[in-house]
Amino acid sequence: MLRPVVYLGCRLLTWSPRGPSRAVVYLACRLLTWSLRGPSRAQLGFLQTFQHPLIGAKNLPTQLARVLSADSSQVTLAGVAPVFSVMKIASNGHVSYYERNKSELCQELGLQPRDLRFQHLFSIISRNNCVLMRMEHLKAILSSDHLLLLDFRAGPGIEAWLRGELIPQLLGQGQLATYSLPFEFWALEAILQHKIGELQRTLSDLEPSVLHTLEGVLNPQLLSLDRSQLHALLQTSRSLSELETDVRVFRESLLNILDEEELISDLCLTRSGGKPAVTHAEEMELLLDSYLRQADEAANSIRGLKELIDDSESVVFLNLDRRNPSVFQTPW
Repeated sequence: MLRPVVYLGCRLLTWSPRGPSRAVVYLACRLLTWSLRGPSRAQLGFLQTFQHPLIGAKNLPTQLARVLSADSSQVTLAGVAPVFSVMKIASNGHVSYYERNKSELCQELGLQPRDLRFQHLFSIISRNNCVLMRMEHLKAILSSDHLLLLDFRAGPGIEAWLRGELIPQLLGQGQLATYSLPFEFWALEAILQHKIGELQRTLSDLEPSVLHTLEGVLNPQLLSLDRSQLHALLQTSRSLSELETDVRVFRESLLNILDEEELISDLCLTRSGGKPAVTHAEEMELLLDSYLRQADEAANSIRGLKELIDDSESVVFLNLDRRNPSVFQTPW
C-alpha cells in the first residue's frame, strides 16, 4: 500500500505546470505521512531534488518540509527491517505466536543484527546465552527456558512437524534421550533429530531407485539400452550429489563444535554457580557425537551408491548395441 500512496503524493506535486495549489500540497502531505514507516530513502531523495519552475523547497508547507527534513535513515531502517513470524514454545509447554522485526528481536534477546543473518545453510552458534540454529529452512533460537522458531511456515512440512512431533517431544511425549537434562538439550536434540531424519529419508527414497536403474542398465542380456534408463540414472546421480552436499555441511556444522571444548560448553545454557555443569558439557558432546555418527553413516551410504554409478559407465558401453551408434551420443 505504501508505494502507491507515495507515488500519488509525488504526482500531486507535479500536477499543474503553474504549481500545485495549497489544497493539493496539503493532500500530498497527508498522503506522504499516511504510513507510519514513511517513504523510502529514494522517494525522499526524489522529493528533495524536485525542482518545479514555480515551487522551491522554501515555499513548501511546513508539514512537507518536516517530512523532507526527517531523519531518512531511521525511516528507511523501519521500512526495510525484516519481520519474523515467531513461534515461541516455553519450557512449560505454552505456545504463542507473534511477529517481530529484526531490530526488536535483537533488543529483546541482546543480540547483534549480524547474529540473525543465518547466512549458512547449516549452523549452530552460541550468542549471549542463546543458541542460534539453522537447519536449512528451519531457523531456531534456543534459551534455557524457551524455544523460538523463526519463519516457521517457510519450509515444506515444517509447520506439520512442529505441531505433530516437536511440541509433543518437548512436553515429554516423544523418545528423546535428554529428558533428564535442561530444556535446551531437549530442543537441540529434537531439531537435530528432525534434520538427520529428513536426510535419511531422502537417502532411503533414492537408494532403491538407484539400484533398480543400475540393474536395468547393467543387465548383460540386453542388446540395447533404453535412453530413459540413462536419463533416470543421471537424475538420481544429481540428486545423490545434492544430498551428499547437505550431509557434508550438516556433518561439518557438528564437527566444528566438537573440535572445540569451549564451543561445546557454550551450548550448555543452564548454569550452576555461573558455569555449566561438567556433566552437562559431557552430555552435550555425546549428543552431538551421536548425530555426527549418523551423518557419517549416511555419507558412507551415499559414497557407495555414487561409486556404483561411476563403475557402471564402462559396463554400460560394453552392453550397448554397437549397431546403434546413436546411443553412444547420449550424454552421461
